[in-house]
Amino acid sequence: MFDPPVETLPVWVGLAVAGLAMFGLATSLPTATPDATPVAATVDAVAASDHEATGEHPVAADAVVLEPRRLTVRRNGETAHAELRYGPVTPVARASVLHRVLRGVPPARLFDSPAALERAVERAREKTPVTVRSDRVVVRRVEWGETSVTLVGA
Repeated sequence: MFDPPVETLPVWVGLAVAGLAMFGLATSLPTATPDATPVAATVDAVAASDHEATGEHPVAADAVVLEPRRLTVRRNGETAHAELRYGPVTPVARASVLHRVLRGVPPARLFDSPAALERAVERAREKTPVTVRSDRVVVRRVEWGETSVTLVGA
């Protein structure tokens, strides 16, 4: 009377097999293709600002490749491109002094003059593209004297 039913073991085995099959199906489904347009819209919104501005955009990607006039989002072997309407922007590598400006340090603390900032921006644009491996893209528009630049990085 208190013994388990005979079919209990086959039922559990059947449920385990069905669960594994569903897991296999779910992991084999293709993921959505990446979309670079929302990231580009954030960059353009900051670059088009009439004054200093900062923006961030989360990204679900393996990498974002930044260039002065376009960006590329890569995920799972697929890519998506978007042109920037308000360029050129300045892609910023993590190891550069411009990365500190991107993160909020006033350029007057790091550069002797607006002309020195402009030279650093020109050098950074020559080294493009910059590949960002992060969960977000950071954008900052900086003004110093007559110099106005938009920095993009992580």
